[in-house]
Amino acid sequence: MDLKDKVAVITGGASGLGRATVKRFVANGAKAAIFDMNAEKANQLVEEFPGKVIFCNVNVTDEASVVAGIEATMKAFGAIHICCNFAGTGNGIRTMGKNGPFPLAEFNRIIQINLVGTFNVLRLCAEKMADNAVLNDDGGRGVIINTASIAAYEGQIGQAAYSASKGGVVGMTLPIARDLAVLGIRVNTIVPGLIATPLMMGGAEEMTPEIAEFLKPLASQVLYPKRLGRADEIAQLAQQIVENDYINGECIRMDGGIRMQPK
Repeated sequence: MDLKDKVAVITGGASGLGRATVKRFVANGAKAAIFDMNAEKANQLVEEFPGKVIFCNVNVTDEASVVAGIEATMKAFGAIHICCNFAGTGNGIRTMGKNGPFPLAEFNRIIQINLVGTFNVLRLCAEKMADNAVLNDDGGRGVIINTASIAAYEGQIGQAAYSASKGGVVGMTLPIARDLAVLGIRVNTIVPGLIATPLMMGGAEEMTPEIAEFLKPLASQVLYPKRLGRADEIAQLAQQIVENDYINGECIRMDGGIRMQPK
């Protein structure tokens, strides 16, 4: 599927991986609806790309909120061809720590955002994709790209909730791809390793020499190249998934060959 003139819903599009994907998609002729709760950062992109990007204040865990975002996207752009799920969060809490057992409410919060939120958005986007005219000779109508993490495979100490949520995203990729194949909708998941995003860099938007020095022990664990990944490298993979019509039902690691240790 060519990105030109396509419409992408991108959750978490105000920052990090989502922001990089918005920029790359728009640069290649697409339009984007940012589903996020950070209005300030999202509106920076709206101003940067007038007429090509809209912001929808969406809580991915809330059905009504997502429906409203989809309706706003349809009103603005008339269709949804691509759904990229980058919204997510994490924590570091041991199953049994100094303060007692892992708080159940916090475990549920991570699952709701990372796993349930992903499914909530993709199922509602798929409903709109099913109405699209056929876009290629293969009968394609849409592409869904989810985001997991290498923690789905090699979760570290304190990552029980995060690993469970991302493992769920990995686990549902193939069944959903099978569910939606009859509609001409492909489903894939990107599995990032250590990526230089604000989440990784303590809220900073850009890598600085000081941050690079702080993250050097982490970067040294990467097989090759010996650095953290760049957000645009994830966005580039998202573009390649959209454009290659034979990639379907896959979970693709993007991690420089790293295999995480227990801590």
